[in-house]
Amino acid sequence: MDRPTVHLHAVDSLLIILYLFAVVFIGYRAAARRKGGVDDFLLAGRTLTLPMFVATLVSTWYGGILGIGEFSYRYGISNWVVFGLPYYVFALLFALFLARRVRETNLYTIPDKLYLVYGRRTAILGAILLFILETPAAYVLMLGILVQLIFGWSLSLSVIVITFLTLIYVYTGGFRSAVWANAFEFVLMFLGFALMLLFVLVKYGGFPFIQHNVPPLHLTWHGGNSLQYIAVWFFIALWTLVDPAFYQRCYAAKDAGTAQRGILVSILFWFVFDFLTASTGLYARAVLPDLQQPMYSYLILAEHTLPIVAKGLFYIGMLATIMSTLSSLTLISAITVGKDIYGKFHEALSLQEPSRWEHNVTRYTKLGLILTGMIAVVLALSFPSVVQIWYTIGTAIIPGLIVPVVTSFIPRASMGPKSAFWAMLLGWLTSTSWLVMGFMNQASGRPLYPLGVEPMYPGLIASILVWGADRSRKLKTPLNAASR
Repeated sequence: MDRPTVHLHAVDSLLIILYLFAVVFIGYRAAARRKGGVDDFLLAGRTLTLPMFVATLVSTWYGGILGIGEFSYRYGISNWVVFGLPYYVFALLFALFLARRVRETNLYTIPDKLYLVYGRRTAILGAILLFILETPAAYVLMLGILVQLIFGWSLSLSVIVITFLTLIYVYTGGFRSAVWANAFEFVLMFLGFALMLLFVLVKYGGFPFIQHNVPPLHLTWHGGNSLQYIAVWFFIALWTLVDPAFYQRCYAAKDAGTAQRGILVSILFWFVFDFLTASTGLYARAVLPDLQQPMYSYLILAEHTLPIVAKGLFYIGMLATIMSTLSSLTLISAITVGKDIYGKFHEALSLQEPSRWEHNVTRYTKLGLILTGMIAVVLALSFPSVVQIWYTIGTAIIPGLIVPVVTSFIPRASMGPKSAFWAMLLGWLTSTSWLVMGFMNQASGRPLYPLGVEPMYPGLIASILVWGADRSRKLKTPLNAASR
């Protein structure tokens, strides 16, 4: 795959190097404020204020910047409909119906809630699925590609170095270090894209320039895509309702009100950042109409548009956007290993020797960081497509998680423990089997799914049917009891 050539002035290169050192330094400074204990390492002592909550959530939930650039270049403002609107909707639903409930449980993770409501078996299966769902491989790959372009290293070296730099401070300071680094990266991601939009406006003009230089379909809500295709992305956006990053930040908020308000404010910031990225994508299409690799549209536009310093800051903004997500997802995956898998198998120790249990949970979480980083590097080098990683993992895992996780926070909708386990297992296995069958039967390199149906739908239907059968039995039981 041909990649663009990046020409950086020594000043721009120095700015990027300073940024990388600054992130590590800030992470270490935050680690020095640690008070010890599981509560502090996993959730920063549950002290997140509204500004820090918003900064860490906004930056964490926006790592796929190269994919956003590609989609904007290909389909215009449809990018906003596909990658913006459905996430606003589900984030709003999370804020209105789940955020307060999540914080008030005073737990640590999603499997903790599954354990309380549905038992150990469902909690451990949920932990395994969440570990797969939160793999940061796609973000390791994107960062590796960016570093490779900037410094000219091999992809393997770029992936290993950037993963090490991202994890070193999280290993020391846990969630507190990730939050502080995220706040710094939050500022830089907005600054980078605001500078880009300012320079293209000055150089090329406003909306009339776009209107006259992009295909007409780029300015329609669908971008030429079918309604069915767009609907699939709305279902993928269900990810929001089971995303551990949302739950972790709600658990870490200083109170339930902060958790709810934080998500509402975050939606506004996502809207602004989507405006910046979508507008930049339209300018890239207008200025560079014949790109062979649209994934690099932002980078090539920067080469054509930005002067010294501004170019360095834009590249920093892109790095910050991805690194913030990488650090958070890697920590969440590590917590799944330490708290949700080790912790659940040693629940008795938490009652007999709580201090030893806490020490071991922190220790295994740190080991989980190393394990997660290694797996992510291997996957990133094995699957050189960010979209393929997202699609495969999201399609296979979300159908198994969505119903048991959401109903665990809504007592009136909850199931019996046995039904919850089978809803999770069958939802996951059905969608995964459908996915495998599609890849085993391909035409022109595209999977042919049974009945032409996307794998997510049968998985969701299987899980919902188990839930419906359980609810039906519960509704009939009082009537039967009364008739006796």
